[in-house]
Amino acid sequence: MHSITTMSDRDIITIEPDKRGGKPCIRRMRITVYDVLGWLAAGMSHAEILEDFPELTEEDINPSC
Repeated sequence: MHSITTMSDRDIITIEPDKRGGKPCIRRMRITVYDVLGWLAAGMSHAEILEDFPELTEEDINPSC
């Protein structure tokens, strides 16, 4: 039997004091959680965000998937 390994929120959201002023970022990148939430609030779809930022994954945007 194989188990499915998924990332936890702790793996996706990282905080580094010297990056982006210590704001929570996605997987040690310079893209903040605030950035992603702002794009979603502005009406961008997950597909649009992933097209504009191919380094992100669906799980970065929606960890419950």
